[in-house]
Amino acid sequence: MIRSSGVRPGGKARQGEEAVRLVRATRPDVVLMDVRMPVLDGIEATRQIRSDPGLASARVVILTTFGLDEYVFGALRAGAVGFLLKDTPPEDLLRAIRVVMAGESLLSPSITRRLVEVFADSPAPLPDRTLPDLTDREVDVLTLVAQGLSNADIAARLHIGPATVKTYVSRLLTKLGGTARVHLVIAAYESGLAP
Repeated sequence: MIRSSGVRPGGKARQGEEAVRLVRATRPDVVLMDVRMPVLDGIEATRQIRSDPGLASARVVILTTFGLDEYVFGALRAGAVGFLLKDTPPEDLLRAIRVVMAGESLLSPSITRRLVEVFADSPAPLPDRTLPDLTDREVDVLTLVAQGLSNADIAARLHIGPATVKTYVSRLLTKLGGTARVHLVIAAYESGLAP
């Protein structure tokens, strides 16, 4: 676990229940959570952390050796904002922590490819998920988020400021009922907005 302000030290937990207790005690900004832990797995621990109103600011990144679909989808449904494999280079892990602390979500490139493949190769039709009334600019931002662009890249592409992009992303999350950037990607694919 990481604490950005340095007020309280982070910690290390060996099992999920201990992780939840430690997060409640230390209130970290970012939690690096393993999936496979005894007693309570990392996905359920993430769900408990994200459902606790007192821990609303804790951002959970799943860090695991397993890139299995059920882990990815389970972690995202539980409220994780990132999913990285343990073979992620240290510099990429630090960048990921900075990204989630800035309010964005992050998936390992291999996980992103797999997520796109699941939607692209789905033999069953995707659920009919009509997007709510979105402005043209919101559709532009949503499309670029689904392409994996960062807020800075979207700002450059649309000739607007990064703060404006952040406002659009926040508005889209509210309109689409999401809590993380990856939910926007899923909504764009489910609605047919993203190829």
